[in-house]
Amino acid sequence: MAPPDKKVIHRIRALREKINRHSHLYYILDQPEISDAEYDRLFDELSNLEMANPDLITPDSPTQRVGAPPLEAFKPYRHTLPMLSLNKATAEAEFLDFHRRVLELSASAETDIQYAVEPKFDGLAVEVVYRDGLFLLGSTRGDGMVGEDVTLNLKTVNTIPLRLMGNDVPGLIEIRGEVIMNKGDFAKLNREREKTGEPLFANPRNAAAGSVRQLDSGVTKKRPLTMYAHGIGLVSGKTLTHHWETLLYLRELGFKVSEYAGICENAGQVKEYYDRILNLRDQLPYEIDGIVIKVNEFALQRRLGEISRSPRWAVAWKFPAQQEHTIVRDIVVSVGRTGALTPVAILDPVRVGGVEVRRATLHNEDEVRKKDVRIGDTVVIQRAGDVIPEVVKVIASQRTGTETAFLMPDKCPVCGSKVERPEGEAVHRCTGIACPAQIKENLAHFASRPAMDIDGLGYRYLEQMVDSGMIEDPADLYFLKKDDLMNMERMGDKLAQNLLDGIDKSRKPGLANLIYAMGIRNVGNHLANVLARNFGSMDNLAAQSIEDLTRVHEIGPIVAQSIHNFFRNPKNIRVLEKMKEGGVVFPVEKSEVKEAPLAGKTFVPTGGLDSMTRDQARKIIEGLGGRVSSSVSRRTDFVILGKDPGSKSDDARRLGIKTLNEEEFLALVGR
Repeated sequence: MAPPDKKVIHRIRALREKINRHSHLYYILDQPEISDAEYDRLFDELSNLEMANPDLITPDSPTQRVGAPPLEAFKPYRHTLPMLSLNKATAEAEFLDFHRRVLELSASAETDIQYAVEPKFDGLAVEVVYRDGLFLLGSTRGDGMVGEDVTLNLKTVNTIPLRLMGNDVPGLIEIRGEVIMNKGDFAKLNREREKTGEPLFANPRNAAAGSVRQLDSGVTKKRPLTMYAHGIGLVSGKTLTHHWETLLYLRELGFKVSEYAGICENAGQVKEYYDRILNLRDQLPYEIDGIVIKVNEFALQRRLGEISRSPRWAVAWKFPAQQEHTIVRDIVVSVGRTGALTPVAILDPVRVGGVEVRRATLHNEDEVRKKDVRIGDTVVIQRAGDVIPEVVKVIASQRTGTETAFLMPDKCPVCGSKVERPEGEAVHRCTGIACPAQIKENLAHFASRPAMDIDGLGYRYLEQMVDSGMIEDPADLYFLKKDDLMNMERMGDKLAQNLLDGIDKSRKPGLANLIYAMGIRNVGNHLANVLARNFGSMDNLAAQSIEDLTRVHEIGPIVAQSIHNFFRNPKNIRVLEKMKEGGVVFPVEKSEVKEAPLAGKTFVPTGGLDSMTRDQARKIIEGLGGRVSSSVSRRTDFVILGKDPGSKSDDARRLGIKTLNEEEFLALVGR
């Protein structure tokens, strides 16, 4: 085959440069210079030239933003650095508390802190990775530690460059941002779905998240998505010292960054910024639910550190939830998986913050009495945290005298068992150990993705299984046969086999998944991972005393008591044994803390390190079983002194705590 004509090569390069320039003008800067028709002509010419010369196609060509064949499932992706969640402030006093803590922890004589501020987008958090300027990988935030690999889908989003712009491109960079759908595009998408009989999306955030998580990237390509970049994870070959500098750098690389991002020199300016963005909220083309406030200086961010999975140097100041009026037509009681009875108001449908609301929680009987909510009342409702609908107050002036009071039942509405309110608690609970409502909710939790991840086992099937007596506890799932499933409604041979395959696949869970699946009270996904890392097996965890459990960082006495109680309940032990009989393999994983060289040791890093970032040092310490703290106390074992260590060095000397320079620290951890 003859080599391509040099004119063709030059023309392809010129077309790519021209198309990329006009894409940036259109999608990033909102300043188009050519018509859509002219853009299409350029794109078609490039496509035809590449089809005739396939050897000249490169991964960063504009023609490569195409849907690939559908995937069977997303692969998990572990983030190099955690994608931390932000603590929230809902009032000025809470923001000022955050500001006061920043001043105290910074150990600075300054009374003002410079903050970088941005609108808080209501979308899906993602990370995109570039190597040598080329788009390499894209993932969702997930639980902050592990997300889903959605590379093919994010590759179709026009505001995500396939090749970074500018001359200052690092060897490797991880860019964090939010994928959103504009309000107008969301409305248009729902109108189209309504015409074709497809279910409507509840709000733009759900539409964006659903679009990114399509197994068919061809569907994602058709959805009008936008990514706004707001931060960087790992980066090599580039030194950044401030968040504002980072935002400007992201713009240079070709990313869309909020035009409303800015700098505030003190807390008073932050309040002024909050008020300005709140007033703009309804005029913006996209949904926002607050502002994000970050300490601008990275060195100070490192000194402040983080707690659990949230940074001490940032906060999300949320806007007041949007409110509407509607009528309470009934009050019913729902029963959760812990037996808790929750009054729920059945409402005349009303849209709140772009979502149609028909039900709203009343929390508990005390809350109903306090707000004096009656059936027939006109009420104000809001989406708490812009998510969960709740009744705010009653409009008493609109009462007609026909309203009726609500009484908490003395028997469970599901199983008829006696209802009790434990002393000191606000919640009524069903006492029936075989209550179908609790069993169904427990099973739904057990089968969920962060738990045993039983593909295809939805709530509709679980209800049928429980109501028919097919299963009574989670272990019964592992004894089901195809004949059992074929008796269920809307169940065919292929569906039954797929469900059995999903159950079979779940027989080999990760330890953290297995612990989380048990539904131990107060133990969420994050603590399940903590327990798995520290104890290594279910048997070892079950053998721990309350005192042993509380020695683990993040496990307090209430959580320890819940874990201890769970493993002292004979019914729970029987379910675990029955799961083993059903073929579930209880994993034995390495216990980081019990077997690790730095087990039980607490480190406080201070100052900058030459060979690694503070986050990388923390990961090394925790990987060897140690714990990292942000403050020096008598329980500290080592203080790591980097450049400009500050007052923590003085604290270490005063308390007689051993200090390590960077070389000594590297020797200790075997680096």
